[in-house]
Amino acid sequence: MRDFVASSVQKMRPSGIRRYFDIAATMDDVVTLGIGEPGFTTPAHIMHAAVHSLEAGNTAYTSNAGSYELRCAVTRYMERLYGLHYNPDNQVLITVGVSEALWLAMKALLDPGDEVLVVEPCFVANAAAVEMAGGVPVSVPTYVEHEFQVTGADLEARITPRTRVILISYPNNPTGAVLTREHMAQVAAVAEKYDLVVISDEIYERLVYGVPHTCFATLPGMLERTVTLSGMSKSYAMTGWRIGYAVAPAPILEAMKKLHQYLIMSAPTMSQAASVRALDFGEEDVEYMRQRYDRRRRLLVSGFNQMGLACFEPRGAFYAFPSIAGTGMTDEDFCERLLLEDRLALIPGSAFGASGDGFVRASYASSDDNIDQALERLGRFMQRHGLLQPLAVPAY
Repeated sequence: MRDFVASSVQKMRPSGIRRYFDIAATMDDVVTLGIGEPGFTTPAHIMHAAVHSLEAGNTAYTSNAGSYELRCAVTRYMERLYGLHYNPDNQVLITVGVSEALWLAMKALLDPGDEVLVVEPCFVANAAAVEMAGGVPVSVPTYVEHEFQVTGADLEARITPRTRVILISYPNNPTGAVLTREHMAQVAAVAEKYDLVVISDEIYERLVYGVPHTCFATLPGMLERTVTLSGMSKSYAMTGWRIGYAVAPAPILEAMKKLHQYLIMSAPTMSQAASVRALDFGEEDVEYMRQRYDRRRRLLVSGFNQMGLACFEPRGAFYAFPSIAGTGMTDEDFCERLLLEDRLALIPGSAFGASGDGFVRASYASSDDNIDQALERLGRFMQRHGLLQPLAVPAY
């Protein structure tokens, strides 16, 4: 009998994150800093909005594009934060998480064989979304020596006649880097010079520490060529509610909506009701969680540096990305041995692209207690293998 699975799927690389979760699931007493999920419950007033919606009998589909109330809430949010004006009728789409929005954007913009410049390290689904849409991902590496900032020269060196899209994700998962406005301007210049669309994944936009986040679409001339993706999962501790959104120029948004109509009837109705509440009244909750992430960020980065795992200072999202190059292990070997020997789950940096090789990702979205336990177990592992080499100052 022939193999029925499509060759394109067979060639697709499995998620580098999932393997470690699968191993950890078979073990007891595992402390994990591997999952990118807020360590908070969704704020009560947001949950109550969903409950009230259900009690009112709102259990049917909404409009394909999302409820009008939520689309208007998104436009109010974008205007309040960034001064950007979007039409809720044809420039806003509510999706099942940002992952759906990313695939829709790729499918709407790419013909088979078109190329997308994918800035790495990046979330594991980014290159896969390009492939699933029939495109070709072209990796654009960034480096810790440059604080994981992508430059116009980095992008321009990889442009071909088939290049159609630039995909950026800042604040960044896994590095925690925040792209400066200067570097954003370089990306914008390349997009304009070569007439490209920029897809800007800004799901961590509210989680920045001591530096500003610049919405890419606010740059001069970029509103007309930018698809901005965001959602409720990270800033509002709403991962399980599965609500994302895209804002974009009307022609692109309408193409995405056409695909969404066939793929997903509409995002969950009760989740949309909760999201309206979050966007309109969730500012105090966002700030409360951001401050606690900031404390955990400093605790975790300091712990890594004290053990000799030089750690770039993350300025956004909720991940630290220390180098394990000095241990003599590969990042995969380091993470596997750490999990099996000391029951601590981290994710190898190479799961996020080749430029993540030699690093590991640790999430500080976890609780203070989990971070304390994680550092204790990591110290035990490092000491057992003779790897403790405290740094006088961070290397980066």
